[in-house]
Amino acid sequence: MRIAFFVNSIEGETPTYTTTGLALAALSRGHDICYLTPGDFVLRADDSLSVRGRTLPSKRYKKAESLHAALQGEEAAIETMDVGDIDVVFLRNDPSLDADTRPWAAHVGAMFGRLAAARGVVVVNDPDGLSLAQNKLYFQEFPPAVRPETLISKSIDEIRGFLEAHPKGAIMKPLQGSGGKNVFKIGSPDETNLNQIFEAVSGEGYLIAQNYLPAATEGDIRLFLMNGRPLERDGKYAAIRRVPAKGEVRSNIHASGTAVAVEITPEILAIAETVRPKLVEDGMFLVGLDIVGDKILEINVFTPGGLNIMHDLYEVDFAETVIEALENKVALRDAYAGAIANRMLATL
Repeated sequence: MRIAFFVNSIEGETPTYTTTGLALAALSRGHDICYLTPGDFVLRADDSLSVRGRTLPSKRYKKAESLHAALQGEEAAIETMDVGDIDVVFLRNDPSLDADTRPWAAHVGAMFGRLAAARGVVVVNDPDGLSLAQNKLYFQEFPPAVRPETLISKSIDEIRGFLEAHPKGAIMKPLQGSGGKNVFKIGSPDETNLNQIFEAVSGEGYLIAQNYLPAATEGDIRLFLMNGRPLERDGKYAAIRRVPAKGEVRSNIHASGTAVAVEITPEILAIAETVRPKLVEDGMFLVGLDIVGDKILEINVFTPGGLNIMHDLYEVDFAETVIEALENKVALRDAYAGAIANRMLATL
């Protein structure tokens, strides 16, 4: 089969990205791959949908670095193909990276992914589901039992009131964003730099304030779910603990956090089970949960990362399990001749 990975840009990809690991696993299993970016779709007058995909030779690369070098180099070729020649479109872009500089590109994947699904392509995560999750407001649709207490506002008076009600402090961050950008811990409403922080974060739109969880000093747990359930292979869970750097509130790897192995407890599995029904309903095939204590801080549905780190920590190729799941979806699509909706197929 042919898998198309939709990303923000080719030059922005790295050997350590989860997308690279997924592409490597797909090639190792004998599949064709290509990469798509926001400007690569063409909807013609006859209603046919084509893409200009960056393709790689169908060979087995031993290392992610080799695959990445080929993608960026002369081995890659641009091929125009009908979308029907693609079996799976894997939407792996981060809309927040394009929101400021290329707002037209932020949601192109979901827009054209919907058209591809209507033409029989398996699209994951489901584009209609992703349209519901364009910012962190989506998180508020999950049960309160697994969420920190949260305020969403553009009013500094509301923020101050929330801080007064939470003497242990709060985390403040933009409603739209990723990678730990503009995330601050506020100790009290009397902090002298609160106005400056508010101005910096509110410039990106609405703010989220969440009650601070003391367990966050130990970092958070990134747990992958696939088809609504914890991703496992060889008796290992696809999970890491991300430990923040000294003096840092963010545990994101991009913010100098470090990753260590973690034991997944029944309590963590119970949290995952609580969010499973909605993720399945929304067609969220591959998801990353960020968990602190008994709460989820974020649900990453666009481009969750970390599978490469988990591979190194546990010597388990979780990416191969993900590709196996896609093979099963294509087989079901063919067996049912399009009778199963993409949103359902995405999590079967």
